[in-house]
Amino acid sequence: MNETIDKTIEVMGKTFATEEARREYFTEELRKKLPELKKMEGFPIGEDEDILKLSNPPFYTACPNPWLNDFIGQWEEEKIQLEKQGKRSKDFEVDEPYAADISEGKNNKFYSLHTYHTKVPHPAIMRYLLHYTQPGDIVFDGFAGTGMTGVAAKQCEKADDKLKHRLGAEYRQAHNDEPNWGERHAILSDLAPAATFISANLNSKYRTDRVKKSITKKLEALYEKNKWMYETKHTDGSLGRINFIVWSEVTACTECQHEFVLWDVMADTEVGRMKKEFNCPNCSTKLNKKKCQTILVSEFDEGLDKVIKSKKYLPVLIKYSAKGKKFFKKIDEKDLQLNKQVENATVIKKMPISRLPEGDESRRNDKYGMTHVHQFYTRRNLIFMSELWEQLDLHEKFVATSILSRNLTKLNRYVLKPRTPHGRVNGPLSGTLYVSSEYVEQNPFDLLQSKIPKFSWDNSGSLTSTNAAQNNLINDDSIDYIFTDPPFGANIMYSELNFIWESWLGVFTNNKQEAIENSAQNKSTLEYQKLMLDCFIDYYRILKPGKWMTVEFSNTSAAVWNGIQTALQNAGFVISNISALDKKHGGIKSMTYSTAVKQDLVISCYKPSSTFDKKFTQHKTSEVGIWDFVEEHLAHLPIHLVKENATTAIIERSPKILFDRLIAFYVQKSLPVPIDAGKFQQGLRERFVARDGMFFTEEQVQEYDKKKAENPEFIQLSILVSSEQDGVLWLKNLLSENKLTYQDIQPQWMQALAGVRKGDVIPELADILEENFLKNEAGQWYVPDAENEADLEKLRNKRLLKQFAAYQEQARNSKKKKLKEIRVEALRAGFKYNYQNKDFKDIVEIGDRIPNNLLMEDEVLLQFYDIASSRV
Repeated sequence: MNETIDKTIEVMGKTFATEEARREYFTEELRKKLPELKKMEGFPIGEDEDILKLSNPPFYTACPNPWLNDFIGQWEEEKIQLEKQGKRSKDFEVDEPYAADISEGKNNKFYSLHTYHTKVPHPAIMRYLLHYTQPGDIVFDGFAGTGMTGVAAKQCEKADDKLKHRLGAEYRQAHNDEPNWGERHAILSDLAPAATFISANLNSKYRTDRVKKSITKKLEALYEKNKWMYETKHTDGSLGRINFIVWSEVTACTECQHEFVLWDVMADTEVGRMKKEFNCPNCSTKLNKKKCQTILVSEFDEGLDKVIKSKKYLPVLIKYSAKGKKFFKKIDEKDLQLNKQVENATVIKKMPISRLPEGDESRRNDKYGMTHVHQFYTRRNLIFMSELWEQLDLHEKFVATSILSRNLTKLNRYVLKPRTPHGRVNGPLSGTLYVSSEYVEQNPFDLLQSKIPKFSWDNSGSLTSTNAAQNNLINDDSIDYIFTDPPFGANIMYSELNFIWESWLGVFTNNKQEAIENSAQNKSTLEYQKLMLDCFIDYYRILKPGKWMTVEFSNTSAAVWNGIQTALQNAGFVISNISALDKKHGGIKSMTYSTAVKQDLVISCYKPSSTFDKKFTQHKTSEVGIWDFVEEHLAHLPIHLVKENATTAIIERSPKILFDRLIAFYVQKSLPVPIDAGKFQQGLRERFVARDGMFFTEEQVQEYDKKKAENPEFIQLSILVSSEQDGVLWLKNLLSENKLTYQDIQPQWMQALAGVRKGDVIPELADILEENFLKNEAGQWYVPDAENEADLEKLRNKRLLKQFAAYQEQARNSKKKKLKEIRVEALRAGFKYNYQNKDFKDIVEIGDRIPNNLLMEDEVLLQFYDIASSRV
């Protein structure tokens, strides 16, 4: 970013002798624009000078980027030249969504350059770009994270031959044509300054040779000055260099109050394991870690200039290098003396002392005295990094930030393993600020050297902006395609986890518009859904008519899934397809938790064309408008899908889903739906062609028949899940042939969910499995035999009656007229129980309080209610 090159540089019609001159000019222009930009909702928190210092305008700003529309205008002019050169077509249109499932590993050179909470591998995004766009098109990602959409846009021009060959082969098989390689222009924005800083580096011209030379020189000079802090005695008395130090918590026996180091009583380095149970070294009481008493000690905090109480830790193990080899040793007296010297040393440069914000995750360590950012570092590493940070330019800080919130902090865990009995560094627990009972203090010199990129890249040309996804400065109808991977519910507390990074950068996330579920921010599922709706409304505004958006989804919650789909449709988008994206190697949560997802889901949706809008406006009050919509929507659906060498049914072409999409479209436009489900299905049969439970236009069905003849084996249309009863039946069909784990079931379950009735509550998948199916030792679910099923049904019925009793209590005591959200299966069980006990009054009372559609659309409930009403 501070790089000087030999030729002049032209940016937005202005010529500069060097990159430094360009940056200096636009920084001053940004300074003038800051007062107006600060009026925007979600403007980041930080001093003007810190924002300017972090930015590289006009390409990257650590605040809303005021030059986006200028670049868009320039790119639109360039399209004309590309058309003249034959590199793009003026008549380019995309009718069908990208409907194939994608499997793409994370082991590529860009993905591993820098850590972040979530990322999509850029080759996966490239598949969508090749399908939905052509060279010169403008791509947008409003939840850009580390900017992988920008990397993908540039790599459509610069991909290596191996990747081009692989993606080209896939494209030719799917489209019977060659992909149109060439650069797409990306606009990347995110609420988090930490994310946009990483994105700006990944989407820049990065000369690793220069960075390596510069940062190594600074590291070596600083290490020479501070190497005394990283030295330990070898067995022969010579000095070795510390690679890392393991620290262990000091606790006390709850019986005799004797203090001991957990490592000393738990670590078995001969077999490589931590004992779950152990005896108190003093009184021999049998203990485990949870039963031990936490010890807080008083110490003076230089940063806060006061005495604080913090959890007691002691160093226990050192790994060091000496005479060309690596060794382990227990802490000796000289090591302890060195630690005392380090603790008494002064931090001579400014260190980040920021108080962690209120939050679900960020305050987890308060009770242990870790309340401020600097307390997440050992004194040794704080001294080293605070002095180094002041010397680094932006490209060098990119290297430093890759360790600042993870491996260099006390979040860095140490574990014992059978094959590595002395143990190994295990990294922080993903998505948390958890400090374990054993943490690792690593040598920052070694860490930083290992994080210097191994290659250079030039992804320059993309724009990066720091702003809320709800508040883009982009003009209406400007974007050709959107790929976005938004936060989903309470999965990750981004602003809390980014706080350590941002304390070093000096610019913080303004989380008022952060689209997450978070109790500290008073954001429920409903609030999250409203925030996502606001984001999608702005996405809809900036996307050109007739263009597409791809939304990646990763969450196990049916409520969040339904909320996302509803938000998309309420914003005006029409959902066309849902497919899977398998990133192969999940993060720590997806590898260890039984309810974590292996595959993300991908929603393809489109903004109706201007031509259709005009046509629909003329017929919206008549039945003609219905079939205008259906014809438009059918044209945007996949025609033929192949899975496992067989033609597979397309759920979006089923009459139920077509009707659901129609209703959503009319509701979004505040119009009454002028047709019922029965007449709709009759109209479908009269106007369109049915095949295998799906509907096609005359042109489409010819293509479908031809391709099905090539793949005659057919996978039937799955049961759609719109109630708990549907869900149980769907699972029985799925598990009747194979036993499957939760992780195998969950992606298919999410795709089967289809328009739950208003007021009905479908339990989470994990609960339905628990109540209706059995699980073997391998964690695979299967359909129970008759005897076990009867036992499960008894237990399930007890749970349902307990839930029904809660509804009864709520109905009796609540002043509200209606019970808004009800589990229908609990009502069925309760109504049946009351009927058998001739308690007709309760049936009527509850029936009058539940949403009318639930009562009228459920034959069982209505039958009990009618009978009870006649007998009260």
